[in-house]
Amino acid sequence: MTTQPRQDVQTVTPEGKPIAPMIHGVVIRPVVTQTDERGTLCEILNPTWRVHAAPFTYVYQFTIRPGKVKGWHLHHEHDDRIFLSQGTVKVVLYDTRKDSPTHGMVNEIYRSEQHRDLMVIPAYVFHAHQNIGNTDALFISMPTRAYNHASPDVYRLPLDNEVIPYRFDQRLGW
Repeated sequence: MTTQPRQDVQTVTPEGKPIAPMIHGVVIRPVVTQTDERGTLCEILNPTWRVHAAPFTYVYQFTIRPGKVKGWHLHHEHDDRIFLSQGTVKVVLYDTRKDSPTHGMVNEIYRSEQHRDLMVIPAYVFHAHQNIGNTDALFISMPTRAYNHASPDVYRLPLDNEVIPYRFDQRLGW
């Protein structure tokens, strides 16, 4: 059996912007890390950016260990606004919103501390994060609604399920 090499297909523009369509309502805003002799400073979310109209209501930090996946989950009552502060991750999104122009679409997005950004994930979009780096990934989350301990707005599915047409490769590396 002879296997012919396949040419890579274009995935980004010459400027580095992905060419694949994004799930409707998802926003990724690059941020700038300022560096001087003392260290660094990076703005996480500024209302003047107008990436999301909801006010600041709740902020928390979470980590993912190397090789681990957190997800699948979605929210009914709030949007997520997640800043990646440290690490390298793959984020996978699945749009379940029946009235969305991207209903049924899957996005696979790579994020790293070398190109920090703020990601907005709308309600009813399943998401999972996989740490594909060698150190803990550190996130700052600023959802549009405070966590309700008595009735969490979190709806989960196992990683392997019949709903989401995506399977994580648990083997890390290229």
